[in-house]
Amino acid sequence: MRDKGLIALKYKVIILDEVHERSVESDLLLACVKQLMMKNNDMRVVLMSATADITRYRDYFKDLGRDERVEVIAIPNVSQNSIFQRKVLYLDQVAVLLGMDSDSLSSSCNPGQIPSSNANMKPEVHAHIHKLVLHIHESEPDIEKSILVFLPTYYSLEQQWILLKPLSLLFKVHILHRSVDTNQALLAMRVCKSHRKVILATNIAESSVTIPGVAYVIDSCRSLQVFWDPIRKVDSCELVWVSKSQADQRKGRTGRTCDGKIYRLVTQSFYGSLRDHEYPAILRLSLKQQVLMICCSETKGINDPKALLQKVLDPPDVDIIEDALSLLVKINALDKPLSSRGRYEPTFYGCLLDSLPLSFDASVLALKFGEIGMLQEGILIGILMDVQPSPIFQPFGNQNLYVDNYFEDDKSNELAMGRKETIFMANLCAFQFWQHVFKDKHRLERLKQEINIDEPRTPEVLISDLEEEWCSFHNLVRTSLHNVSEIYEDIINIVHRFRPKFLAESGVHGYFEPYSFKHKCLLQSESARDTDALELGYENPDAITGTTCIAAPYVSRDDFQAATVSEKLMNLIKEIHMKYTGDNSYNQHNNVYNVVSQVTESALCKFFIIGTCNKGTLCCFSHSLQARRPPCRFFHTFQGCRNGDSCFFLHDYTPCFAMTAASSLCLQEDASTLAYSLLELLPFRTNDYVLILNDKDLFFSSNLSQWYDPHKIVATTHRPYSESELSSYGIKILWNIAQPWQSILKTEEFPISWGLVKCVLWFADIKDDAMAEQNLLQNFFHYLAVRMLADALYDMHVIITINNMKFAQLQVERLARECFFFLTQSFPFDETSFGKFLGSRGTTRPKQVSVPISYVFRMYPPVGIQFADCN
Repeated sequence: MRDKGLIALKYKVIILDEVHERSVESDLLLACVKQLMMKNNDMRVVLMSATADITRYRDYFKDLGRDERVEVIAIPNVSQNSIFQRKVLYLDQVAVLLGMDSDSLSSSCNPGQIPSSNANMKPEVHAHIHKLVLHIHESEPDIEKSILVFLPTYYSLEQQWILLKPLSLLFKVHILHRSVDTNQALLAMRVCKSHRKVILATNIAESSVTIPGVAYVIDSCRSLQVFWDPIRKVDSCELVWVSKSQADQRKGRTGRTCDGKIYRLVTQSFYGSLRDHEYPAILRLSLKQQVLMICCSETKGINDPKALLQKVLDPPDVDIIEDALSLLVKINALDKPLSSRGRYEPTFYGCLLDSLPLSFDASVLALKFGEIGMLQEGILIGILMDVQPSPIFQPFGNQNLYVDNYFEDDKSNELAMGRKETIFMANLCAFQFWQHVFKDKHRLERLKQEINIDEPRTPEVLISDLEEEWCSFHNLVRTSLHNVSEIYEDIINIVHRFRPKFLAESGVHGYFEPYSFKHKCLLQSESARDTDALELGYENPDAITGTTCIAAPYVSRDDFQAATVSEKLMNLIKEIHMKYTGDNSYNQHNNVYNVVSQVTESALCKFFIIGTCNKGTLCCFSHSLQARRPPCRFFHTFQGCRNGDSCFFLHDYTPCFAMTAASSLCLQEDASTLAYSLLELLPFRTNDYVLILNDKDLFFSSNLSQWYDPHKIVATTHRPYSESELSSYGIKILWNIAQPWQSILKTEEFPISWGLVKCVLWFADIKDDAMAEQNLLQNFFHYLAVRMLADALYDMHVIITINNMKFAQLQVERLARECFFFLTQSFPFDETSFGKFLGSRGTTRPKQVSVPISYVFRMYPPVGIQFADCN
C-alpha cells in the first residue's frame, strides 16, 4: 500500500484479522485502508476479533461518507452440546484450594488495589504457581490433560522451570518463548501419555494457538511491554498488568479440546479495575521507523506522517512525531521542508534505511559498518540484533553456556563490552564458523561432483541430516543459521539496488576469509551432557546427550577479525548514542586534542566521587574535580545510559574513535566513470591474456582493442566462423560458442594455455527468464571454479558486467560465493568508452538505480586441515 497506493487494493474485500492486537503496523494499516476506502466505493473491509472494542471500530469508520452503516456481525457458536465449559477462578478461590490465608496470598500476588501498582513478580508468586501446578496434578486423574502457565519474562519462565526440575518423573516441561527454536516449540503441540505436560509460556501463546489437551491455564496476569525511554533514547522493557482483553485471549487457550479451568492470580476486584484493552503500541514507542516509512511512501494521502498519524484509532502526541522527525533530520534520513506547508522529503540514506528488513537501530548500525568498509559484518550483526532464536544453541536455564566457545571479550580493556554485545559478537563468529567449516566443505564436494559425474550425488536430505548433526556437535541451531543467511542475501541485494558510495570498495573482509581459518573437530561421546534437555522434551536426545566437539573454543579473538569488529561495534554504538541523545558532553568539556593529551593523566577516582575512597593521598587516581572523568560503562552499549545528560561519568569519544566519528554521509555512488577503472584490472605482462566471453557481435572486443593490446585478447562468440577484420588486428576468436561455460570446458580447442589467462570478462546481457539465467550463471561459476581449482589459477580476475537490478534479482553474489568467488569491488561500466551495454534493465523504486555495473570477483579457495588438496 505504501509503494502502490490504490493499485495495491484492487480487491473487492479485504479481511483484517486479530484487530485487537494493537501493533503500530496494524493501526497504520487501518488508517491507510480507511483513507483509500474514501476513494474506492466498491471495496469492503471486514475486521475480525474475539475481544476487540467493537464500538470504537464502528465509530472509527462512521465518517467514510459512503451513506452506509457499519455492520457488526456476531458469529454464532457451534451447537451447545459440543461446547466445552470454561470456569474462571480468582485468587480468593485459589487460596481455598491451596489451604492458604486469602489476605496473605493476595498481598504477595498483587501488592496494591489498583493496576497502577508494581507488577513485578516476587519469589512468593513463583512458589504459589508451583503449589498450584502440584495441586492440579494431584487432583486431576487424566494424565493427558495439560497445564499452560502464562509468565511475563524469560527470567520468570526460568524460575518456574527450576522449581519443576526435581519433578521430571511427573512432568514433561515445554517452553514457548521467542528465543526457542520453532521445531522445539512445536513439540508442545504433541499429546504426552507418560507425563503431565506443563507448558511455560510468555504472551507468544496468547492468541492464534491451539495446544491440544490444555485443560488448565494459570495466568500471572502480567506481561512485558516495550516503552520508549526519552532519557536514554532507546526502547526499554517494563512489567505491566495485562488488560481484560489479553486475559480473555489467555482464557481462550483452554476449553478448545476439553473442559477448562482458568486460575487468575489476582483478586476479582483487582481484575475488575484492569484496563479493558491493551495500551496501543503507537502510544508507547518512538515511531521513528514508522515516520520514516510514511515519508518514503509514493502514495499521496499517506505520505505525510503528521496528517496520517492523527487519523489512526489512537493518535500519538504531536511532540512524539516532532521528535521522530527531528531525529531523522539529524541523522540525514530526511530533508527539512523548505516552507511551513512543505513535506519532509526522504534522502537517499533515508530510502535505503527504510528498505532494509530490519529494526531501525539495526539498519542504522548495518549501514554505519558499511561506511567504514565492513558491510558484511554490519549486516550480520544487524540481523542478529533482530533474529530469535540465535545461531548459538541456548539451553534453557543456562542461556549463555556456549557463548565463550565463539567469542570472549578482552577483560583487560577499560571498557569491557556489555553482555548483549558479547552475545552478538559470539553469534557473528558462530555464523562465520559454520560458513567456513561446514558449508565450505560441502561446496567443495559439490564441485567434485561436477567432475565425477558417474558417482552418485549425495541426496539433499542426507546433507541436511549431516548438517543437523554437525550443528549439534558444535552447539548451533541449524534453522537459525539458515534464517540469518537468507535475510543476509535479501539485504545485500537491496543494497546492490541502491548502490551507495561505500559499496564500490566493500569487498573481502573477515566474513570472506575461509583461507585463513582452521578447525579440526575432536569428537567425544558424553553421557547425559545436558540432563535438563530431557526434561524439556528435546526431539533428539541422542544429539544432546551424545557426541560433542571438544576442540573449544572453536573461534579465537584473532579469527574473522573478531577483535577489530568488536572494537568498531563499541565505537559505532557510541556514535549512534551521541546522535540520538544530542549529548554534547564531549564538545562541552573536551576537544579531540584535549582528549588525546589527557589520556596519560590520572582519571578522577570513582570512589572519591561518592565519598568512599579510603586511600587518601596514596590513591593512584586523581581527587581533583578538574581531572578527566572516568568513562560511562553503559553509554557504549545497546542498553544505553539511563542518566542521560545528568550522568557524572563521561559520554565522550575515545581517542581512537574520534578519528572515525566524522564518518561521511551515506551517499549514492557517482554514476560517472572512466575507462581506467576497468583497464587497471587487465594484465600488462607480455604473455598474459584477457578472455572475453559472450561477445555476441564482437562489439566490445573491438572497442577494448582501441585501449588495450589486441594480441592479448581472446574473445568468444555464438556466431559461426566468418572472416573477421578483428582477426587481422591480432584478436584470437573462438566461434560458435553458444554458452559462456562451453569455452571453459573445451581445452583442446582453446588457443592458449589457461595458465596465461589472468582476466575473464563476461558481458551478461541477461534476459527476463530468471530461472534459465540463474542456471546459466550457476554453470558458469561451477565450471570456472573447477578449471581454476584444478590449475591453481588463483591470481585471475573474473569481471562480470551486468545490470545491477538483475545482479540483485538473480542473487549473483550468492551463486559466486557457493563456488569460492568473492566480490572484491564493483564500479559503473563505462559505456562512453566501451560501447552501449544491451542487457535488460529492471524497474526501480525511488533512489534506486538501474545501470550496467562491472563486478570484480576473486577466488579464495578453502585451505585448512579439514580440506583435501584442491588441485
